[in-house]
Amino acid sequence: MSAASAIRALSAFVFVIAAGFANAADIRVFSSGAPAGAARAIAADFAGRTGHHLTFMVDQPAVIQAHLASGEKADVVILPSPVVTMLTGTGVLTAGSSVEVARVGLGVVVRAGAALPDISDVAAFGQLLRNAHSIVYPDPAETGGGSAGLAVARMIDKLGFTETVRPKLKVKSAIGGGVALVADGTVEIGIFNISEIMPVKGVALAGSLPAELQNYIVFDAAIPKGNPAPEPAAGFIKSLTDPAERPAWLHAGLDPIDAAH
Repeated sequence: MSAASAIRALSAFVFVIAAGFANAADIRVFSSGAPAGAARAIAADFAGRTGHHLTFMVDQPAVIQAHLASGEKADVVILPSPVVTMLTGTGVLTAGSSVEVARVGLGVVVRAGAALPDISDVAAFGQLLRNAHSIVYPDPAETGGGSAGLAVARMIDKLGFTETVRPKLKVKSAIGGGVALVADGTVEIGIFNISEIMPVKGVALAGSLPAELQNYIVFDAAIPKGNPAPEPAAGFIKSLTDPAERPAWLHAGLDPIDAAH
């Protein structure tokens, strides 16, 4: 190929790329806390490939519901499956747009450098609840949506430890600083979604709860109704389930949904 031909080919390639980026969309994503870290990492890859620009609002599910109910616009939501089903049924989300993307389980967190407790079975976990001086987990009654906290509270009650735990319990969501209470030594142990433990500095994951006690939250991605340009949003949702993005989910402490089934 001559130099002139190479320059023409390169110019055509640059023109195609520039045209694609000229059509780039702004995609606003509303995400609950647990899947947000992985979704942001995948969004960065997606933006690099497509030129689309993605911004995130991360909050508790009920807070996101309130934003949507007030008319605030989002292009994609990533929320627990029951919430997505409810919002689809009420016409907030587009029917048929939801896709399961990942699931997360509960884990125990301690301050970095502390001895990791034994939580290998139900008996060992029960002993931890007895011995711990202080415990934090999300408030089951939290207005922002306490699905993890509700699961923990029910599990502790089923084990018969509600009264044992009550006097040493603090309730605070991970996104509201619950894991940080463990990091600064205010609380000895925390029980949170594993993906909400991983990003916090100064803590260590002791492990996931025993299988008999585990509670998984499945997250769906969906498109709000009335989105004027759903194609870029659908493209991002597709990228969330791309097998090439499995490492992002796993690194963040979640199971990609195709790997979890």
